[in-house]
Amino acid sequence: MPGRTEMVIMVAGLMALNALAIDIMLPALSQIAQSIGLTGTSPEDANRQQLIVFSYVLGFGAPQLVWGPISDRFGRRAPLFVGLIGYVLMALLCITIREFHALLAVRFMQGVFASGARLVAVSVVRDLYAGRRMAGFMSLVMTIFMVVPMIAPAIGQLILFVAPWEWIFAVLAVFGSALLVWTWLRLPETLAPENRNPLNLGAAARSYMAVIRNRTTFGYMCASGVIFGALFSFIGSSEQIFRDVFKQEETFAFWFAGVAGALACANFLNSRIVEKIGMRRISHAAVIFFTLMSVSLALVTYMFGESLLWFFPMFAITFACFGLMGANFSALAMEPLGKIAGTASAAYGFATTTVSSLIGIMIGRFYNGSTLPLIIGFACLGIVSFIIVLVTEEGKLFSSR
Repeated sequence: MPGRTEMVIMVAGLMALNALAIDIMLPALSQIAQSIGLTGTSPEDANRQQLIVFSYVLGFGAPQLVWGPISDRFGRRAPLFVGLIGYVLMALLCITIREFHALLAVRFMQGVFASGARLVAVSVVRDLYAGRRMAGFMSLVMTIFMVVPMIAPAIGQLILFVAPWEWIFAVLAVFGSALLVWTWLRLPETLAPENRNPLNLGAAARSYMAVIRNRTTFGYMCASGVIFGALFSFIGSSEQIFRDVFKQEETFAFWFAGVAGALACANFLNSRIVEKIGMRRISHAAVIFFTLMSVSLALVTYMFGESLLWFFPMFAITFACFGLMGANFSALAMEPLGKIAGTASAAYGFATTTVSSLIGIMIGRFYNGSTLPLIIGFACLGIVSFIIVLVTEEGKLFSSR
């Protein structure tokens, strides 16, 4: 069994497959769009390039509902290796494609395979940890994981300086191959044979019904699905915002890294304090602060107009709240269902990817050359997520449990 440090880095690497597949190509979206025939200049045509991101995210979400029962039946290693091999093959296939809908289809399939790797990563953590220890471990994972969105756009920009956009997918293939070799050699099976569940529709249905019937799991799963729609809405429209609104096309990667850096700092802070303060106290305060900051930024922008001078610091602070919600919401949702960790992880992953990405797509389509649709979307999702948490906890917030 790898030591704690190696395990943290390995799980972070597996989860980073997803972030890298999204963020590394953000600087190249315009070039990719032109190469595959998206040449329209209207806002609607420009917004279609977001689908290159969202097609992957949609593929990443729902298949986790299938990967979950499979990993609970056959263990963690076999589904992981299938996912990694498929991820690499789809990345290589993307290099050859020059048609928009074909690229969306292959990106969707890449997301399907990546979802298997992500699900196994979270399931392995739940096999080994629970409660505040899981939240602390996942916060360390997220701290390292957030290095990827910080540097991925810069890596993508560097690639574009020396090579065409196709090489971005080559980097994804190399990264996936490296993780395949590492996990093959170092990651043992963490699901004992006696804890495996039969693979049939009845057993899967019972497991998913257990997720739905558990008030805490279902509530925090729904709250996560809503609030992470804000994260995906920013990722999908970030390149347009910094390019069109703030005229920062050449320095986009640095501004994006700054926002991601704030999130990484929040994740690290959470890893240091969660075992003392508790998941509920931190995450409940974070969702309230997130909502208040979003409303404040919307008001400032409406009254004084667009300016990077106040948008960036206020937005970075707002975005950092994801670091105080994500790992804690995940641990709270997973804690009651350790015996079906794969299925619980699948349901949670579905909520925080498919549901969130659909919400993100909807908000992204309202982009009109202003940041207001994005910020108002943040505020609305914060309010809805807070209400869900309030109902889940039956009005008793900030519990030390």
